[in-house]
Amino acid sequence: MYVAVVPNRNSPPAILLRESFRDNGKVCNRTIANISHWMPEKIEALRRVLKGATLATSAASTQAFEILRSQPHGHVAVAVGSLRNLGLDRLLDPVSSRQRDLVVAMIAARILDPSSKLATARALDPDTLNHSLGELLGLQKVHDDDLYRAMDWLLERQSSIEDALAKRHIAEGGLVLYDLTSTYFEGRHCELARLGHSRDDKGGKPQIVFGLLTNAEGCPVAVEVFEGNMSDPKTVPAQVKKLRERFGLKQVVFVGDRGMITSARLREDFTGDNGLSWITALRATSIQKLAADGALQSSLFDTTDLAEITHPDYPGQRLVACFNPVLSDQRARKRDELLQATEKELEKIAAATRRPKRPLRGKHLIGLRIGRVLGRFKMGKHYSIGIEEDAFRYERKPDSIDREKKLDGIYVIRTNVQVEAMPAPEVVRSYKQLSNVERAFRSLKTVDLKVRPIHHRLADRVRAHVFLCMLAYHVEWHMRRQLAPLLFDDHDKPDGEARRESIVKPARRSQSAEHKATTKLNEQGLAVHSFRSILADLATLTLNRIQPGDPALPTFCKLTNPTPIQKKAFSLLGLKLQLPKV
Repeated sequence: MYVAVVPNRNSPPAILLRESFRDNGKVCNRTIANISHWMPEKIEALRRVLKGATLATSAASTQAFEILRSQPHGHVAVAVGSLRNLGLDRLLDPVSSRQRDLVVAMIAARILDPSSKLATARALDPDTLNHSLGELLGLQKVHDDDLYRAMDWLLERQSSIEDALAKRHIAEGGLVLYDLTSTYFEGRHCELARLGHSRDDKGGKPQIVFGLLTNAEGCPVAVEVFEGNMSDPKTVPAQVKKLRERFGLKQVVFVGDRGMITSARLREDFTGDNGLSWITALRATSIQKLAADGALQSSLFDTTDLAEITHPDYPGQRLVACFNPVLSDQRARKRDELLQATEKELEKIAAATRRPKRPLRGKHLIGLRIGRVLGRFKMGKHYSIGIEEDAFRYERKPDSIDREKKLDGIYVIRTNVQVEAMPAPEVVRSYKQLSNVERAFRSLKTVDLKVRPIHHRLADRVRAHVFLCMLAYHVEWHMRRQLAPLLFDDHDKPDGEARRESIVKPARRSQSAEHKATTKLNEQGLAVHSFRSILADLATLTLNRIQPGDPALPTFCKLTNPTPIQKKAFSLLGLKLQLPKV
């Protein structure tokens, strides 16, 4: 802000308080107040304040200014600025409106401090705010009901927003990754909440299931919420229809987990003439059948860790068998630990049948106890169990254990992509890209965005809530890529890929990423952060509203001086550190 003197022909000049800003790269000015009626000394005092001069030199200098309010601002500026740089606000609606601003606020709030809609509303309201988000977006009084209505407004636009994101991030003939997760529910009054297979080990709680579509790098483009008891394969047809009809993709490679793309789904949803190729993996039982039929032998991996095989059960398909020695050691160690844990619990049951007081009796009761143990550790296939009225016996099945040991570290990728279009190493790489979706789920559920707890009762509100979280992750995904030099994230993945001996072996980090992990400093000597901690660091850059000691002088805003890390963060994100236009 500055004081401008504007000539006024034969009248006294107009004295205006003005502010400069940029609009699409063009420098513009706007008048904040006409102060022509002020006394000259007051105008001069304001001019000196705006230039950073110290007004008071007496012993009472500490009272020359009063900070009326100090709001954490830096993290808000980067979240909203990144969202706007992506044009996500214009994807929500090309026309500015309060509803759009409320949705932008909820997306940004999810990145900054994920909480309930009531807590979000209080953080936006001028009377109870705890950061500058509400002021930056020009929101006045905000009630949680306003946010609920904005969620309904957003849900009506979900399809068009996802279509636009897919057009941006999924190329014709490219990879599309799809995976599912579940999250347990608070309460029992939502029609989507059902008991089902819990990925959170919360089997006794109702849950919802949601599936995420991303591009090969893990950038999310669409999400869909299902009832909590929906099986994985039944969600696939809706995604295939979405790719073909809504996104208009004629050629695409659909990558899904082994429990999702089943033989039935391949017959019904991925016919040979519909332009959709697919990549998945075989289940353990199918791999065991390949080994029993002689198609999969350990000698295949004497000189290589990857080999293509064929089998009559998979006509016209490619099977890429891989052997990972690190995975082999992990599986062997885990199996031994599970066997020991199983036998420890079985011994407790055996002791209960032999105790002198109130011994465990009855085949039914003993069987229930044994079933719980075997179900918990998933080791029933390796034991032979005999149950009597007052005792039971168990013993390991050596043949079953040996059969499984021979396949430790072996997995088989299954695809219909022709070898001319994608060689075997690239097929394996494409399937391993599913780890990008798993990383998204970790961020959505636990690390950053925390999709739960879910308190919404209406099904559409639950869908809108999950969609909001996906949009927040979309913004975070781009922010992470830009901020990578300041994060522990690997910002030189080509170097890490060059250090990798084989696509089958575990991924390697680049030398620069290892340097950051060891020294906790980047190449410029700046301290590196996690995504959450750099937001916390940026939050210390505050927006301060200041009242000069003379109450006749107007209040003004000033940002705290940024640290080198904060300057670098704004620079990496392509944002300019300036006072918000409020």
